[in-house]
Amino acid sequence: MATAHPTYVIGHKNPDADSICSAIAYAAFKEAQRESSYIAARCGNSNARIDAILGRFHSPLPFYLSDVSPRAHDMMVSDLVSVGPDATCAEALRIFDQKPITVLPVVSTRNRAIGTLTLGQLGHFFIPRLEEPRTMRQVRSSLARIVGSLKASVLHLVDENRLEELFVRIGAMDIRTFWTISEKENIPAGNSLIIVGDRNDVQQRAIELGIRALIVSGNLPVEPGIVALARDRGVSIIVSPHDTATTAWFVRTASTIECLVERKFTTLNADMRIAEIRKKFGPSSPHAMMVTGEDGTLQGILTKTDLLKPVPTRIVLVDHNELTQAVPGADEVTITEIIDHHRLGPIATPQPILFINEPVGSTCTIIADLFRRHGLTPSPDVAGLMMSGLISDTLLLQSPTSTEKDANMLAWLESHADIKGKALAKLIFSSGSVILASPPDKIVRSDFKIYDEDEVRFAVSQVEELGFDNFWQHAKAMARALAELRNDERLAFACLLVTDINTQNSLMLVKGDPDFIRRISYAHVEQDEIFDLPGVVSRKKQLIPYITGLIKEMSAEGTPPVFRAKATKSPFVKAS
Repeated sequence: MATAHPTYVIGHKNPDADSICSAIAYAAFKEAQRESSYIAARCGNSNARIDAILGRFHSPLPFYLSDVSPRAHDMMVSDLVSVGPDATCAEALRIFDQKPITVLPVVSTRNRAIGTLTLGQLGHFFIPRLEEPRTMRQVRSSLARIVGSLKASVLHLVDENRLEELFVRIGAMDIRTFWTISEKENIPAGNSLIIVGDRNDVQQRAIELGIRALIVSGNLPVEPGIVALARDRGVSIIVSPHDTATTAWFVRTASTIECLVERKFTTLNADMRIAEIRKKFGPSSPHAMMVTGEDGTLQGILTKTDLLKPVPTRIVLVDHNELTQAVPGADEVTITEIIDHHRLGPIATPQPILFINEPVGSTCTIIADLFRRHGLTPSPDVAGLMMSGLISDTLLLQSPTSTEKDANMLAWLESHADIKGKALAKLIFSSGSVILASPPDKIVRSDFKIYDEDEVRFAVSQVEELGFDNFWQHAKAMARALAELRNDERLAFACLLVTDINTQNSLMLVKGDPDFIRRISYAHVEQDEIFDLPGVVSRKKQLIPYITGLIKEMSAEGTPPVFRAKATKSPFVKAS
């Protein structure tokens, strides 16, 4: 079933054919199980070999994700209710009562953020300081808004839409003392609202004083003579359906929120990372922040509570299980599954997940087996993609990582694809040289993986070629690029393994800690830089165990490889 937030199936950085093909195949497997919310993705560029495979099997490149770090737009509330600064307290209170919100955005007519309003701010308005009793009677509103809040009937109304400062007074005193308090507080009659029952003497006296409006409570009748006097003196008369106390409260709710709005506020960009936003939400920060566009248009609200919600982004890792190799931000989102065939790395998840890790030659082998075990038949194109990942990673079953299961699954996939393994291998391995098709900085990041071993950070890249001629033509440039990569990533050392598919041998270019390089026991082709590795074709099963053994040996002696920034000039010259 489709969900609002898809789950991305994604391989490692700088992906190889197995990484790309296994992502597409696993998304297809999920779709075959009627789970259509899975989308194949990648976090690196393609190459000539991958393009040839995808072209042969009519598959587009997976969706590109450069970073899955959760952003403000992932966590914010975008289905907003907002008000303008001329809204009344009654309107705001009604929204707070009906909606599960703690902050009400205040916007202009063009939906630009002006400020925020909270229940606390409304509370301070209705319960002012004891030493300021005058503010208890103050109302900034219009007669039209007051009529609306009271749901009152109108006997006479003058200039009802004018927004003005008004003061509420209850006409409960004897006629002889009725106006004395207003005089003492210097409140003009023209700014006064008098709430009174059916006391004709007070009604008449208030009109004669020239008050702004007379509000008769309790739905009581008003004598025609009083109405006529009000018309003559330009005094409005409103009849409230409520008792006097309730009427007084409702009149105050007709105040506009303009003077209550908090206009000092922090805005967030919708693309801002949640990790950065958390730093802004300190103990003394407001509970909520508004998310706006570049023009100030309100896009959402993000609260401290929203930051506690589960991150909606979900990913499945294929062909890797180490966060150093994963798409940036993977440690901040929900990893739901891992399908891999490499060594276990230091990864932790907050909840149990499906983790399939098998000692086979490719991730596509594992996914093909899932199709078979669940009685699902892949389409010819999907079968061909899985064959491509398997053949690429096992060098058509010639790699020491190959297993009997890889051979069995290749035969099973051949029965569902429209191509045989040998023909597909010829297409894949003759699809173009990575070295000729890419600039040096891209070559050294081809199928590039960073590892952490005994707190030593290093990287190994691998390219596969038909012979070493292309390598020797560009070796100096690649050496400089590898040194720059090492400096950029602050690695103890970086290696580029160039494998000749025909001879099943490799050359290794190394840049980094000189003590580490001196311990490499393979034959030096160039001084402290290029080594001949006969029979070594597998990074996972042959090279990484050898490298980690050297690291452990150095660490035991108290001299582990370390990062030292060095010049990137290459000292070697190719031997004749």
